[in-house]
Order: sequence, then C-alpha cells, then structure tokens
Amino acid sequence: MIGLGVMGRNFLLNMADHGFKVIGFDKDNQKTSALESAATAGTTVKGVSSLQDMVNQLAVPRKIMMLVPAGKPVDDVIESLLPLVQKGDIIIDGGNSHFTDTLRRVTYLQAKGIHFMGMGVSGGEQGARTGPSIMPGGDQEAYPHVRPMLEAVAAKVDGVPCVAHLGKGAAGHYVKMVHNGIEYAIMQLICEAYDLLHRGAGLTNDELHTVFDIWNKGDLRSFLIEITADIFLQPDDKTPNRLVDMILDKAGAKGTGKWTSQDAMDLGVPIPTIDMAVAMRNLSALKAERVQASALYPQTTSLVGTPKEQFIQQVHDALLFATIICYAQGLAQLHRAGIDLDMQIPMPQVVSVWRGGCIIRSVLLPTFANAFKANPELSNLLLDAEVAKILNANATGTRAVAAMAIQHGIPAAALLSSLSYFDTYRNKQLPINLLQAQRDYFGAHTYQRIDQEGTFHTEWAKK
Repeated sequence: MIGLGVMGRNFLLNMADHGFKVIGFDKDNQKTSALESAATAGTTVKGVSSLQDMVNQLAVPRKIMMLVPAGKPVDDVIESLLPLVQKGDIIIDGGNSHFTDTLRRVTYLQAKGIHFMGMGVSGGEQGARTGPSIMPGGDQEAYPHVRPMLEAVAAKVDGVPCVAHLGKGAAGHYVKMVHNGIEYAIMQLICEAYDLLHRGAGLTNDELHTVFDIWNKGDLRSFLIEITADIFLQPDDKTPNRLVDMILDKAGAKGTGKWTSQDAMDLGVPIPTIDMAVAMRNLSALKAERVQASALYPQTTSLVGTPKEQFIQQVHDALLFATIICYAQGLAQLHRAGIDLDMQIPMPQVVSVWRGGCIIRSVLLPTFANAFKANPELSNLLLDAEVAKILNANATGTRAVAAMAIQHGIPAAALLSSLSYFDTYRNKQLPINLLQAQRDYFGAHTYQRIDQEGTFHTEWAKK
C-alpha cells in the first residue's frame, strides 16, 4: 500500500487480519511506525519509507495499491514505480480519481505491460478497517490475482462479499463517482427532512433523534439515517448546546458530486435530484450573501398546521419517495454509461456491492437488486413494478410535504426536484411540442410530427 493515511492504514490492517502479508509505504516515518504498532498480534505487517524496499519484498506478480489524493499525486506515484516494477505487475488506484484520468492511465500502462485497475472504496475509516464496499473495474486479466484479497476484506451481506468486477476500462471509478453523487442527494434529502421537522414542526433534537431512530428500524433503514439519529444527541464540548446546532451551515465538497452531474449532462441522462444536491452545497457556501439577502427578504416561519404525528409520517413518506428517485437517477446514469462509454457495467452486481460496507447502503437495495436480476437491461428503476408500488404508496405524503415546504418558505429543492422528475417521467405527454415549435420558429431547428415519419420545418407566419 502506498499512502498510509487513515484509509490506507486501515485497509492494510484489514488485509493482515485476514491472513495476508502486507507492507505499506509512506514518506512519513511516523505513519509507517503507526501501521506496525496498530497491527493485530500474529499478523505480518511492515512499514517502509523506501519504494525500492517495498517493491523488492513483494512476490511476483506484484500487487501494489495506492490511496493518495486524486490528480497529479497518482501520476507521480506511477512514475516513481515504473523503474521498479516489471511486466505483469498490478497497480491499483483506490482513491477517488476522475474516470477519464483512469482511462488514460490504463492505456499508458497497458503499453508497458503493467496492469492498472481503478477501484472505488466506500465505507470511510471504519469500513476500511472492518469491511468496505469495494468497486474494482478495468483489467480483467489482473482481477483474479487480487480477487481473493478483496473478497476477504470486503463487507459481507448474507455471507456474500460486497465486491465484484464492475466493468471495462474505468468502470470502477465511474461506479464510485455515481455512488458519491447518490450520496450527495440522499444527504441533502435528509437535511431537508430535518429542516421541515425542526423548523416546520418544532421538533427538538431529542425528538428528532427519536424519529430518525424509529425510521432506521423500518423501510428507511440505512447507514445515513442511522448516523443522523446519533448526531442529534452529540453534546458540544464548548457550550451547553448540542453540537449540530453549533456547526456552520456551509458545506464542503470533494468534487465527485459535481463530476457526476457534469458527466450525466454529457451523456444526456437527467439526474436533477443529484444536480440540485450539488447546487445546494454551492448555495450554502454563499453564507455572507445569504445573511445579506435574509434582511432584504424577511420571512416569518410559522409551524405547519398539520398534527405533528401526521406530518412526521408525511415527511417519512417524502424522504422514502425521494430517496428511491435519486437511486433511480444514479443507476440510470450507470446503465447509460455502460453502453455509451462501453464500460459494460453489470447493474445487478453494482447494487449487490452497495448492500454492505458503503455510505449509501440501505434496506432498499435488495428491492433494487431484484429489479435488475429480473431485467439486467432495466434502463430505469421507475419501470420496475415493485418500485412503482412503493412510489405510488408514498406519493400523496410527498405532495403534502412539498406543498407545505412551499407555503412556509422552507427550502426543499432536492425533494421538489425528485417530485418533478417523477411527474415528468410518468407523463406520456409533455409540453415540449411547443418548445420544438419555438426552436423551429427562431432557428429552423426542425421538428417531428405525431402523425407521420420524418423531419419537418415550417416558415412560421409572423403576426
């Protein structure tokens, strides 16, 4: 392992606990020492500060993984390794590299006889140590050499490892990118549910904890709901308040959500809930402007008139509805990328890999897995009958919450985007006939007709 930060160190220790001999490189001697001292008794774990030393101690074909920041650091590591490795060796990038960089590196190293794999890893610090969700892709010839190790350290659900080869080229990093886009959207939806319950219904942190804890025992059970329930109870060590109330409402981002939106635009795949989640992080960053605007556009937020328990149920329904929509959007993007970018992404395996270990693991995923098992070529989850039943059952509550958010001036952009996406996708007649007429009027862009084949242009009469 090259890079012994929190993720790299924990991933190596996980491998060692499963009987593999591991060696880690880092320029920081404190990190190499920390690796060795954290090893479980009886395991073989070594830290080195020389790449040459590391490479010399590896059996052929060498299997070298890096967990370093995306971009130039990855290229720098590759160039440092090239004089030391030989044909047939395997280099794995386990970071969040952009898939286009991964494609470039695959081609570059293939010409030198070196196998290169892009691999997504999800689950954070704890997942890396005890069992992450692992998303490798690319070189199919190299995968059998690393498969036993990856299956050993991955999270297990019903005894099945949450790892699979997910397609050609940069498929591993592409799947991880979209995973992160879905993660952005679910987090935004949870925040909107929190705002609606807190400001709209006046729930305290203790009540919010109880609500989310109950939700995590039902059809919303997921890692993100679980940690949200915990967050509401965390005390602040500097004030008498809860920590959540002392955190500045200004979001950070690493860029993977933005990449998901950008590539969806390039593919022509609509993912408005994910797009809105990215936009809301950007809007949150405009804190000074928002404070200024709040003085220009004052609002008095009154509690919703709906009985509290009824409103909590409606927000539950809306969150479940919109969460399914954002999964559907991300998975539709993966389906299209598998075809248009020739990544050949196996959709049933993607959903299976996400069932455990990763940030977006959810009780909903087995339902999605069944949908793709029944139809591996399913272009959108909304076309699955079982998914349709869940959405239809929760649509009324979703509309009630959407209306309440608008009436009370509580921003719920991701929720509203999800509902609009649903209504657009299920509507067999859209007003885009007028848009096509407008395009032909001002730009002679042509249009098609509903009663005959072909492309048409009209010299529109000006009044």
